[in-house]
Amino acid sequence: MSSYEVRRSAVIPAAPEEIFPLVNNFHEWTAWSPWETVDPGMSRRYFGPDSGVGAGYEWSGNRKAGSGSMEIVESVPSSRINVRLEFTKPFKALNPTSFTFTPAPGGTEVSWVMTGENKGLPAKLFALFVNMDKMVGSDFQRGLASLASAVAAKKKG
Repeated sequence: MSSYEVRRSAVIPAAPEEIFPLVNNFHEWTAWSPWETVDPGMSRRYFGPDSGVGAGYEWSGNRKAGSGSMEIVESVPSSRINVRLEFTKPFKALNPTSFTFTPAPGGTEVSWVMTGENKGLPAKLFALFVNMDKMVGSDFQRGLASLASAVAAKKKG
């Protein structure tokens, strides 16, 4: 069984307290998530509280967007968020995902990490041809840049 980790970090020029709420509430993800524009017709359903532990989000979209759900399983204010990310299409996968917010020179270092295992034949074959770090890592980089823009917009607003 082959496991993988995708990790990207960026320093965002804002305090952890300003960035954390945009990740801790799935309603805010529309402002910065790199996947929000993949399928304009994507259906979304939120469940549980608006933010923090138990907050959840389900999506179903075209072939590119796939379908799945996310639920916050740990939320330490302005420090760390752990998300249970589960894909149901194009194939089933469970990808524990975390965000950490660490004060750094010039702002806050935000690290976005996703882990997973290539289980079953379709996933193992997919892994032979696709480098998850390259594929998802560029999305993470775009997402972190969008998160920085969303934080800047909130500061102005």
